[in-house]
Amino acid sequence: MPMNRCYTCAVAMMCVCGCFGMGACNSGFSGAAGTANDESILALLTPTSPGDAARMALDEWNPEERRRGLLLLANAPWGGEDPYMRLYRAALGDGDSAVRMIAIRALAMHGGGEDVALIVANLDDEDHLLRWETVRALQRLHDPDAIDPLMVRLLPARETDTQVRASAADALGQYAEPRVVEALVESLDDPDLAVVRASERSLRFLTGQKLGSDPRDWNTWLASVEKPCTDQTMYEYRAFHRNTRWYEYVNPFAVVPNELPAAPAGMPPLVDRTSERGS
Repeated sequence: MPMNRCYTCAVAMMCVCGCFGMGACNSGFSGAAGTANDESILALLTPTSPGDAARMALDEWNPEERRRGLLLLANAPWGGEDPYMRLYRAALGDGDSAVRMIAIRALAMHGGGEDVALIVANLDDEDHLLRWETVRALQRLHDPDAIDPLMVRLLPARETDTQVRASAADALGQYAEPRVVEALVESLDDPDLAVVRASERSLRFLTGQKLGSDPRDWNTWLASVEKPCTDQTMYEYRAFHRNTRWYEYVNPFAVVPNELPAAPAGMPPLVDRTSERGS
């Protein structure tokens, strides 16, 4: 399917000199869309220029080229510059779901809370991998407008994919609101263990409590407090990590794409609620 025509306007300022290797595709934010670091050792010897990557990202008739081009741009050191941000946002209208997945990932890597509304629109997509990429992106970007859509994705009746539900439970750990706490307590009854563990983790962030995975214990505690989020701790999204592979020990160019956990972009500092504890 041809891509959205407005997509092409995003490269008006993309005449940038330089080059970067295909190994730059190896983002720490790994997932369903994949990376290019394992394709071939020859990739290290055939650098792709920013102009070539932009042309790939704008290939109207080849979605595979658009995916590769977007991934190259997103993982470049300058991938967060304004012309490329416009390109990622325009790519959310692409007819290929995998292209949209990479665009969402790029915005999660380089965007801010202002991109949440654009990303949230994909939570109702029929492609479960796209929905998963969307909720994972919402772990890295903070905006209260994401709360209600994420809470919907917690419900087994509305979201059949357990990875999506678990990632939504994780993303909600940054929103210190009683309704979020209550929704996460309810999701402790989810039939999938991954969802239960993610909900429990988020409840620890929001309340500072370590009450396990039994919703009865949490409901008893909630009945005893007026403000459940007074002991909130700073939420950090999950970071990608893997061990060094054997061939990377002998390859001087190999870099393991591990990253450190961090707070979502746009998340404000924690409010001191010490005075509320006695309320």
